[in-house]
Amino acid sequence: MEVSVLDIHGKDTGRKVELSDAVYGIEPNDHAVYLDVKQFLANKRQGTHKAKERAEISGSTRKIKKQKGTGTARAGSIKSPVFRGGGRVFGPRPKDYSFKLNKNLKRLARKSALSIQAKENNIVVLEDFNFETPKTKNFIAILEAFGIENKKSLFVLAESNNNVYLSSRNLKKSKTVTSTGLSTYELLNANKIILSESSLEGIELNLSK
Repeated sequence: MEVSVLDIHGKDTGRKVELSDAVYGIEPNDHAVYLDVKQFLANKRQGTHKAKERAEISGSTRKIKKQKGTGTARAGSIKSPVFRGGGRVFGPRPKDYSFKLNKNLKRLARKSALSIQAKENNIVVLEDFNFETPKTKNFIAILEAFGIENKKSLFVLAESNNNVYLSSRNLKKSKTVTSTGLSTYELLNANKIILSESSLEGIELNLSK
């Protein structure tokens, strides 16, 4: 798959790059995508939810009324779940939601996500760029050049670039990652994926293992 290389003004540089069909042109595996996205979202859950059960409520354990002859249900103590302020029955407890996925499946999921976006023409190759100082205004200018200032975008760089990262950090709909930090969820969640020219080699190297 041949794609034109654009500059930061959204104009064609006259150069073209070849995107590997083994990464950007496979038949997407929906189940692999589902599992990887599920794991991504599960790993973000804190799992710190907790409700006090009967044994954890502070209060007297005195039997509040006699067992029989009241005409109402028996009650052991004020901490019973049927009373206001009592413990909760089978309440939530802290839990670890993370689970393991094999590396090969995760690679397949990322390749599937890239192939889906490539098929829908949502992948753009941008020539390498840098900012002298972190400035959000400069990053917004790039977004406007591509007409995606109001859309979700994912910028993929070959390596960590502090100036570019800090320039995009305040923008809710834009995110900057390195070629080694790709996730299936972020690839599919973006309306447009901007790949820096130097990141292509790293992406293909990581996903073709």
